[in-house]
Amino acid sequence: MGNGTVAFKSVKLNVHCFFVDGVLIDTGAKSLEKLFVPFFKQMDIEKVVMTHFHEDHTGCAAYLQKEHQLPLFMKNTMIEYCKKKADYPLYRQLFWGKRRPFHASPIGDTFQSANATWSVIETPGHAIDHLAFLNQETGQLFTGDLYCQEKTKVVLREESIPVIIASLARVLTYDFDDVFCNHAGHLSNGRTALRNKLDYLLDIQGNILKLYDEGKTPEAINNELFPRKYPITFFSAGEWDSIHIIRSIIKQETLVS
Repeated sequence: MGNGTVAFKSVKLNVHCFFVDGVLIDTGAKSLEKLFVPFFKQMDIEKVVMTHFHEDHTGCAAYLQKEHQLPLFMKNTMIEYCKKKADYPLYRQLFWGKRRPFHASPIGDTFQSANATWSVIETPGHAIDHLAFLNQETGQLFTGDLYCQEKTKVVLREESIPVIIASLARVLTYDFDDVFCNHAGHLSNGRTALRNKLDYLLDIQGNILKLYDEGKTPEAINNELFPRKYPITFFSAGEWDSIHIIRSIIKQETLVS
């Protein structure tokens, strides 16, 4: 398990990547490349698989491709995007560095490592191309950013809580033991942790829809359910905010209705 931390003022973010059975899962951030390179060099990496396109997961992909000639795999949705120069807000470039372009191949429904077959599980919501990887031999589940923390308070503008709920429900149908999260690391009692997050989001969803049915605005609901404002909301100019939780749930309810 490779690990690095980026801190700026009052915002501190931790990121992991994982090596198992010849496979590197995610590559860490470009800003942490000097820290991760010694980790990569210690491992006999045969292939790299990435849970999604975000720069804290793909930031060292170009290095691994150029310096180690390693094959890279991800969901095909964002492969073309990753071939181009990084295009994301300045604050994210300050945190995670500027990801260099790389060329990945589409990952299938399964892939092979030296001693195992892996299931590739579609888990969108946090990102459109988000995947989880399950080692069928060991029961190890690698969840990318599906978990991060149990009680989500802020999300990215493009995230969808209803889609994350469906993704959590999907992974819980699989047989797994250990869970590894790219920000929280190894989760003891991983199934319970994922179940607890699902229950929390379902509860939040129910509360939001109840208040919305009572005629409250998204802003009023946000102030009632999430009164605390977090530094990342200000630092990101609102790209991370609790209001996106409210709006994604109301938007989904409106579409269903």
